[in-house]
Amino acid sequence: MIDWIDSDSALQQMCQQLSQVPKLAVDTEFIRTDTFYPKIALIQISDGEQCWLIDVLAIEDFVPLKALLENPDQQLIFHACAEDLEVLEYALDIRPSSIFDTQLAAGIANIGYCMGYARLVDSMFDVSLDKQETRSDWLARPLTQRQLDYAAVDVQYLHAMEKILAKALAEQQREDWFAEETQALFSLVEGRKDHSQYYLRLKGAWRLGVKSLTALNRLCDWRENTARASNRPRAHIIKDSVLIELARRLPSAQEQLHGIEDWYPRSVKRHGQTVLKQIADSANDSPVPVMPQPLPKSISVLMREMRDSMGRVAQDIHIPQEFLCNKKELESILRSSMEGQCQWPERLNQGWRLELVQPALQEVLDSTEAL
Repeated sequence: MIDWIDSDSALQQMCQQLSQVPKLAVDTEFIRTDTFYPKIALIQISDGEQCWLIDVLAIEDFVPLKALLENPDQQLIFHACAEDLEVLEYALDIRPSSIFDTQLAAGIANIGYCMGYARLVDSMFDVSLDKQETRSDWLARPLTQRQLDYAAVDVQYLHAMEKILAKALAEQQREDWFAEETQALFSLVEGRKDHSQYYLRLKGAWRLGVKSLTALNRLCDWRENTARASNRPRAHIIKDSVLIELARRLPSAQEQLHGIEDWYPRSVKRHGQTVLKQIADSANDSPVPVMPQPLPKSISVLMREMRDSMGRVAQDIHIPQEFLCNKKELESILRSSMEGQCQWPERLNQGWRLELVQPALQEVLDSTEAL
């Protein structure tokens, strides 16, 4: 059964009805194609039997919903909830604290790593879902019956998933692991708000010298502020590749701005003078450190040995290898070891990874003469 909620009174009544339900399945539909910030359109909630579709565009008072979803005594079941948490906080100032992420749980229980909702439903229940409405216009009104059915299905199986996955985590004695990874998920969502030093994320930035990197840092800050103020995607202001080229060239005059690939004349006319000012002003900024060069090819054998070690650990403890340690962390370990003092990434220096992952990698480091 699906209930369509499109008034403040209906929302308040729904929240009162669900206030004592111990577990609620939640999902959101939003669009983020031509804006910096996501446009939330729909929130789906299920108590395991009934589904409510909340028409966010028709609601003015979200206080009852905030109280419901922030209640620490009620567990919210999501699937791959990072974006949902971001959207709920930005759009409605809702910050859930008690969650069960079925994608995360499935990985730790070794059912599948990073599986999408439809794939996990197929794996667990042998049910094939129609996902054709994934990229439909959720801001359109009225929604089609196909959209309504699709939205309801997105929370239909979450309670059954949670029951199976929670049991599997308990049987494998990995409830503490899951709790640790859930807290890391909250930290990840919080960390995404920080866009300082965005230049470090740009591909190829390591090739630039100090002066160019300092200019790139200022250009990225300017683009970030512009994108947020105008609510437009970063690439709609200026693409990453254009910023890299501007930082490399360090132009000082308008005529030097032409001929940069993917920077079109209309954008040059709109932002050219501002860009030149940002580059000129960067000369007075504190220089940013040179970025580390990629690891030498000679270290690739050691990298492979570390990955093989992680593969053996994953096989021994029956967990997807991707959960143990990522490429960026391995590179960080190798880089610091080459400099004479191994620095373990924070994630590997605490919790269950400290006991299972760090010793295996340390054994590889101890057995090599390449460092």
